[in-house]
Amino acid sequence: MNEIPRRLMDFIAPDDLFENILVVDGIDYLPELRQRFPTAKIFAVTDDDDAPDRFSDLNVKFKILDFRAERLPFDEEFFDAIIGDLTLELVTNPQDIAAGFSSYLKQTGVWITSFRNVRHWSVIDRLMHGNFGAIASRLYAKSEFERLCYASFYKEVRMMPVVRRAKDDLVDRLISIGFENINDDLQTEFWLVRAARSMAELALLKSMYTPIIRAELSRLIHRIEYDVDVEQSIKNFWTLYDRAGLFVDYAAQFIFMTVVHRERFFQRLIELSDRSEAVELKNAVDEFEFDD
Repeated sequence: MNEIPRRLMDFIAPDDLFENILVVDGIDYLPELRQRFPTAKIFAVTDDDDAPDRFSDLNVKFKILDFRAERLPFDEEFFDAIIGDLTLELVTNPQDIAAGFSSYLKQTGVWITSFRNVRHWSVIDRLMHGNFGAIASRLYAKSEFERLCYASFYKEVRMMPVVRRAKDDLVDRLISIGFENINDDLQTEFWLVRAARSMAELALLKSMYTPIIRAELSRLIHRIEYDVDVEQSIKNFWTLYDRAGLFVDYAAQFIFMTVVHRERFFQRLIELSDRSEAVELKNAVDEFEFDD
């Protein structure tokens, strides 16, 4: 089967500010990653004993092991990005590996990988001719890989096709006998994947304040929403608001994303607050609802 072209860097956005990066079986990306993120802490997991010497000038911390068989020796929620091509192609239980990667990512982290499309014309052609030499490999359809990511605690999955077109009319013949070709899937040899632990809006919220502040803010908001010692909870909410340096747009977005009974929440907050920000928060949340 064809080697995948190194394209994962296409899925790193200009505003990605990765501080801690893990490369898994993708050491050829190391020079480009170091150039793109000169101050980042970069770690690499590989079974290539020679890799540390070959990349000794890049300040990369290597772990020589097989990530498919051994637990990774890193703290949970440490990495901003885990990067590696075809990371689930040669594994026994792909969901275990995918979910394991998510546990090492920060709440704002992303897993950038790829997979070989089982619906590509070349795979079907080999099957039609009885020549399929990938018994030990796992190939995936786009919808299958998406379901796997969502089942492994990723909240947002984006994909980009890598196309290799047939040189004859094979795809037309496949379509004529009933093969679907949505988004030119039969011509897509690989899919590049960017799976995020949080949706974009929540990732922004989570990036701005510490987990301790966000947890306390969430706790107080829910106490107000469900009328738990509501007067004291509102006082504590404003104390945290001032102490943490919160602002209306941030707090309104946080409320919008976490509060279910918003009308009841704001009725209590406005009635029992002596702060003009209470009304400003409601107005901002109303605008979010209108836009949504």
